[in-house]
Amino acid sequence: MDQEKEIIQSKAETQDEILLAALKLFAEKGYFNTSLTDIAEAAGIKNTSAVYQHFKNKQMIASQLYTNIFDSLNISIDDIRRRSQKSSEQLRGIVDLFFKLTDDAPDVMQFLLILKLNEFLPEEKPVLETDPFMKIIKIIQSGINAGEIRNINPFLVNAYFFGIINHALELVLTGALDKKADAYLAQTWLTAWNAIARK
Repeated sequence: MDQEKEIIQSKAETQDEILLAALKLFAEKGYFNTSLTDIAEAAGIKNTSAVYQHFKNKQMIASQLYTNIFDSLNISIDDIRRRSQKSSEQLRGIVDLFFKLTDDAPDVMQFLLILKLNEFLPEEKPVLETDPFMKIIKIIQSGINAGEIRNINPFLVNAYFFGIINHALELVLTGALDKKADAYLAQTWLTAWNAIARK
């Protein structure tokens, strides 16, 4: 029984190593410029055939990354919503999360913001139709209903607000801004919030 447990644990650890290696390579080189051989080497696996024991192909790896990242984001947004009542506080929590991820897990944010997911994961939902982003729309709608946010289409509010946030983070991720994301958090938040706040 213990041996079976060890085999399962070892398999899970290898899968995690493959996923982490792939995420880093996709962020650095792009999906199409990354081969299974690159992923195997980066994960410390002797040959590409060993990767096939865990994933059928590169797209399956990308699909698992997509699922893991959006599941994690979903849990984080649920947690933020539980901690705060006001839409402004919830949005601030999400912005803080995105800036922290940009500094602490830039590969994840590259996956979310820089890579064109629809080009290599056409079967997956577009980012704006995923559960975490639909929850953001609900937060915005609540803010409109409460009079905190301007009374315009919630999808437009999302575009104005996260257009500013995401663009600032992209500038950090691509090196156009040379400090850590946290250095730009306060001014970016203020600009984005002022774009949607009911005056």
